[in-house]
Amino acid sequence: MTAPGTPEIAIRKVNKTFRSRSNETVEALRETSLDIEAKQFVCIIGPSGCGKSTLLRMIAGLEKASSGSVSIRGAQITSPRRDTGLVFQTPVLLPWRTILKNVLVPAEVLKLNRKAAEARAKDLLKLVGLENFMDRYPDELSGGMRQRAAIARSLMHDPDVLLMDEPFGALDALTREAMNLELLRIWQASAKTVVLVTHSIEEALLLSDKVAVFSSRPGSIIDVVDVPLPRPRTSRTRIDPLFVELADKLRNYFASDLH
Repeated sequence: MTAPGTPEIAIRKVNKTFRSRSNETVEALRETSLDIEAKQFVCIIGPSGCGKSTLLRMIAGLEKASSGSVSIRGAQITSPRRDTGLVFQTPVLLPWRTILKNVLVPAEVLKLNRKAAEARAKDLLKLVGLENFMDRYPDELSGGMRQRAAIARSLMHDPDVLLMDEPFGALDALTREAMNLELLRIWQASAKTVVLVTHSIEEALLLSDKVAVFSSRPGSIIDVVDVPLPRPRTSRTRIDPLFVELADKLRNYFASDLH
């Protein structure tokens, strides 16, 4: 449990440089700092190539900072942690396994009790609305359904922190909007801390408690915008005057380069 006054995730003056394939030095992140509180839903938004996904991978323990620190509940992240889950843009389900068996993969890797894990997997599939599809295979499901299965899999080991890297970017507009509302329902039911990377201003405002705004590369956080829109949110939240005002504010940061 996070101590009072201590952020769940603390990002402190993170810098990241790496070598490109052409052996050039690329500065991805510069002096990036952000606090994320327990059970908050935070979206990170910014232009392509600004380091958003790099930062998310650092929180996941898949990348290391060149300098600065990233920590969860005061412990610096040096490798992947059991208390985090990660959802990518592409679901990456194993085609030869049923949806239930795909969701069970983390339990098998972590050698969790089989009977308890199967019961939890079925509960999670019910949570994401796939209880009638657990014996189907990935190619029998729509893109949105596969992504819901990937979310269930990421929750299998009951992580405190859920990291999402443009999870709905490959979906059509109508499916994406439906998945946004579905994610809000899942988040409210599971009480996780969520950090989601997106290019969509509307998606960020619909989902989050606050939006971290990235500059162009080298990426740094130029503003953190609170989103005090009432919950629960629905598709009608988009016509709330405050939603429109905040969307306009965010667009002004990216008048020429957000896409």
